[in-house]
Amino acid sequence: MAAEEETNPNKALTSTRFSDLNPPLSAPVLKVLTRSGFEFCTPVQAKTIPLLCSYKDVAVDAATGSGKTLAFVIPLVEILRRAAAPKPQQVMGVIISPTRELASQIFKVAEPFISTLSNVRPMLLVGGAEVKADMRMIEVEGANLLIGTPGRLNDIMERMDILDFRNLEILILDEADRLLDMGFQKQISSIISRLPKLRRTGLFSATQTEAVEELSKAGLRNPVRVAVEVKNSKDLTSSQQIASSKTPSGLHIEYLQCEADKKPLELIDLLIKNKTGKIIIYFMTCACVDYWGAVLPLLSALKGFSLIALHGKMKQAAREKALASFTSLSSGILLCTDVAARGLDIPGVDCIIQYDPPQDPNVFIHRVGRTARMGRQGSAIVFLLPKEEAYIEFLRIRRVPLEERKCSDEVSDIIITQIRSAAKKDRDIMEKGLRAFVSYIRAYKEHHCSFIFRWKELEIGKLGMGYGLLQLPSMPEVKHHSLSTEGFVPVEDIKLEDIKFKDKSREKQRKKNLVAKQAAKEQKQQKSRPVSNASTTATRKKTARQRRAVQSTEDADEMDREYSLLKKLKKGRIDENEFAKLTGTEDLL
Repeated sequence: MAAEEETNPNKALTSTRFSDLNPPLSAPVLKVLTRSGFEFCTPVQAKTIPLLCSYKDVAVDAATGSGKTLAFVIPLVEILRRAAAPKPQQVMGVIISPTRELASQIFKVAEPFISTLSNVRPMLLVGGAEVKADMRMIEVEGANLLIGTPGRLNDIMERMDILDFRNLEILILDEADRLLDMGFQKQISSIISRLPKLRRTGLFSATQTEAVEELSKAGLRNPVRVAVEVKNSKDLTSSQQIASSKTPSGLHIEYLQCEADKKPLELIDLLIKNKTGKIIIYFMTCACVDYWGAVLPLLSALKGFSLIALHGKMKQAAREKALASFTSLSSGILLCTDVAARGLDIPGVDCIIQYDPPQDPNVFIHRVGRTARMGRQGSAIVFLLPKEEAYIEFLRIRRVPLEERKCSDEVSDIIITQIRSAAKKDRDIMEKGLRAFVSYIRAYKEHHCSFIFRWKELEIGKLGMGYGLLQLPSMPEVKHHSLSTEGFVPVEDIKLEDIKFKDKSREKQRKKNLVAKQAAKEQKQQKSRPVSNASTTATRKKTARQRRAVQSTEDADEMDREYSLLKKLKKGRIDENEFAKLTGTEDLL
């Protein structure tokens, strides 16, 4: 045993070498593994690769960061190597992933292995680009292995009859529970309905329980269940002694309880103390990421820090650039939503900060799993409000042990003053803050653990101060529910409409919009003025029959006009949006 540990010091790996697996891996695959520095298998790889290579269906349940991607990429390549050389549009394998980032990462991991196959052309299919461009590439160059997101894969399959799935060898569903949770069930059912039943299927996830009920829909035939749990070897108190944990063994998780108005102060303190580290901060909404991504770089305490924002509403090119930039950094901060919570293998992440706990508790372990990967050490901290204390025990029951972290005595209230000062100087910051605040409250209402995160108990006064708002917004959730505004101190002697954009072109456009809005308001007032008595009298003198005749003529004209527009729509001269606008039905879309 001592000799094994000397040969293989990484506790996240087994003593099984890839070269020892049975059925044996091909020489080209072993060469790629050696070149990439992989010699020993992780537990999930040691168990899963032989099963898939032996043509067994598998349902794999393993902690995040355990090497699941190679566990399906390697057998997929080996299975395709044994198959006959495919024709250009003959699809031999499909890998489905819930997000663009994860699909792109799988594609990059798979590329060197697929390159050992002489006649297999892989194709990455994700949103963010024109679907017609993907279709043209498939027509010209062909595609034998499709890796992508459910929406784009299904779209391509519906549009392209030239793709032949009759000889498909293998289907992989990665992050299966997330695929179902994110509402992709319809697309996945549609994709699977086009695939042959005689195939291999692998279903991979870090939290298998939600996906188990859907296994039959995924088309697995007598699957072998592979469950790999992480033994927790830490020194824990008796209340924390857990036989197995859902989180990596090298991960230390803490919770920090503080009031909402103190959260940004504690965050800045943490970032300063971990200045040389690589940190990911998770927020509840895209608007929150936008806001803090704009505000944090303006704070004097964070001068010189590398801060990068990433969320699902960014354009695909911007998302890829942000992820690549953070990946290349030795130290820096990524501010993101749960779009970066699953499967992404970003090297060297030291710490995870959950500024907002996730709406879905299952996402918690995926977030913290971005650090302490493959046997390395890492830390994670989740911020909780005092009234959210029950979440600590809730996580412990779910085999996620946490330790308390005390609030710092070194934090300074000057942070809020600086944020408010930035909002006064730039309308963009002020508007982003209001949007983030509103989006947070509305997202809080949708918490899966609503018995813990009770939105009607939110203290929005302290929350507003924590966001550095100048004034609290007038929103229905605030007006109709008596949420506590205690602790909020509005900035006096300032009108929000007077705050200008720092960007001169945006400010010029804003002024133009204000003038147009005022003109429209005046025009509406003129139209609403009462008509003259003479006109009213003339209208009254018309008989009922005359009035009906006039109305019938107007109705007929309107029908003719709509019929003409409908013909244009069918011929493609106008699109549905133009048709809705011209017929006044855009509000119904």
